[in-house]
Amino acid sequence: MERSLSSDTRADVLSAWEVSIIEFFVRAANLIGLPKSIGEIYGLLFCAPDALTFDDLERRLQISRGSVSQGLKLLRQLGAVKVQEVVGSRKDYYLPELSMKQLVSGFVRDQFGPHLDTGTSRLDQIEGLIESEPDAEMRVHAIRRLNTLRSWKRRTQKLLPLILAVLGGSNLLETAKFDRQVI
Repeated sequence: MERSLSSDTRADVLSAWEVSIIEFFVRAANLIGLPKSIGEIYGLLFCAPDALTFDDLERRLQISRGSVSQGLKLLRQLGAVKVQEVVGSRKDYYLPELSMKQLVSGFVRDQFGPHLDTGTSRLDQIEGLIESEPDAEMRVHAIRRLNTLRSWKRRTQKLLPLILAVLGGSNLLETAKFDRQVI
């Protein structure tokens, strides 16, 4: 299943294996709530033997300049894409980050981190709302659910450093020390 793009040169045709890998990353992006273009951009960079330019991505994926621009910005923010300078060229060339630890830690830092950081204050706000619940039975039920959320938050804060340690192969003793600091 070759996908022919705007130009008919061989470099602009995605092979069946490239399409399949790009689709894999599109599904992964979708799974974690990121736009399709993020998966497409990362997938093409992952497949490419050499760094690609903004124009290469736009042309080969047949997506808008805005999608490429926003996608590269987010991927760079997550640490999933690196910029490589090429001597004699004014263009930026993009390479995928291939380290699973870097990819996961970038995602955790930028996607989960802010939610965990604001989680305590949000849960406290919810508790205030529960206190104004007129139905005593519903208040007890809501407090139980709130306590479940607090437990999930604590467990997530403990689990994330362990996941990063396993992916990076780091020392679990160091992770345990970090874990105690987080809580």
